[in-house]
Amino acid sequence: MGQMATAQHLPGFRSRQICFVTETYPPEINGVALTLARLIGGLTARGHTISLVRPYQRGADVSRVDRNVTLVRGLPLPGYPGLQFGLPAGGLLRRLWSRNRPDAVYVATEGPLGWSAVRTARKLGIAAVSGFHTNYDSYSHYYRLGCLRSMAVRYLRSLHNQTGTTLVPGLDMQRKLQGLGFRNVSLLGRGVDSDQFGPHHRCEELRLSWGVGRHGCAVLYVGRIAPEKNLSLALDAFRAMRRLDDSCRFILVGDGPMRASLQRSHPDLIFCGMKTGRELSRHFASADLFLFPSKTETFGNVTLEAMASGLGVIAYDYAAARMHITDSVTGVLVPYGDADAFLAAAGHLADDRTLIRKLGMRAREYALSVSWSRVLDSFVAHLESVRPQTAESGMAASAAPVADDYQEVVESAIERHVPSFESAPEPGV
Repeated sequence: MGQMATAQHLPGFRSRQICFVTETYPPEINGVALTLARLIGGLTARGHTISLVRPYQRGADVSRVDRNVTLVRGLPLPGYPGLQFGLPAGGLLRRLWSRNRPDAVYVATEGPLGWSAVRTARKLGIAAVSGFHTNYDSYSHYYRLGCLRSMAVRYLRSLHNQTGTTLVPGLDMQRKLQGLGFRNVSLLGRGVDSDQFGPHHRCEELRLSWGVGRHGCAVLYVGRIAPEKNLSLALDAFRAMRRLDDSCRFILVGDGPMRASLQRSHPDLIFCGMKTGRELSRHFASADLFLFPSKTETFGNVTLEAMASGLGVIAYDYAAARMHITDSVTGVLVPYGDADAFLAAAGHLADDRTLIRKLGMRAREYALSVSWSRVLDSFVAHLESVRPQTAESGMAASAAPVADDYQEVVESAIERHVPSFESAPEPGV
């Protein structure tokens, strides 16, 4: 409450009404959902009025949903059990935003729901900002859908270019999207909560349960256990370390389609499943070294969380690692895609436990300076800088009516046959 009062009494402060549109949100566990929760929590604490449009989450009690949340129908997202992608909801959004017009709309995901939101905001003259949180076109390689990559890029470019600006977390992604023809790509960094993630959560009892004594080495991976995370390299790196130091143990926190097969083929690894809150903090802080071999990140929040937890980190030189790690000072950076260099770095640290501790201490010191406060300042500034897009400004004028007419037909058909939750009697819909 104190943070809200301070914000409201700052010179020039103006409370804004911001509507977030997303396919994923807590209690779902992924980087997009957690980032959005952090943004929404911070903006609310500062005195802004936030509303949320998202798909219904299976098993959720609709009657307990907050009044500022509007639920839409969704369908299961292939390969991501428990997640839904939202169906088009143009009619619902037009009614919702006509009754309670937001100052700005933030479209966080690019599914049919996101497309409806962008199109509806343009028609109503509402400023819209989009976020590029997930590297979908890169995922196509790992799921043998390379033939669809160019189609995915065209779709994403069309959607994002209809918003006032597209927010990305790092320079790598900004340059990549600009090279693909995305316009008005802006930076919105990430922060880390150094109270939630920190060495003070270290638990010797947990380490003993892993078979790691006071002087052993706990090697950690946190994230989705899936093909796009390049986990085979992490396993090879761990094996290289284990040959030099048999006290090493590899702990994997997370879940995904590869977990069952990895558990069968690597019975010596420790699979902890999904962890959140204090348990996640304990698992981070109780390790020594963090391996992050992924090549498909838009950012990689876990990099900052590992640094804040006081771990040595080995990661490819891009995304969050490039932005926040100084090589051989606050972590180890490896040339992007150089698997041999990644293995060599792991072997070097296995043979130098003192260096791991030094890297972790310096990483923690650095992470203390990376707060969410500046991220929130930047987010609001981006929203205030954009102007509503029109058909002519968002896309080619000749193509806009065709796209709009087609989208309207599709949305109307879906909404007739798959009604939303808007008419539910309980608050929150």
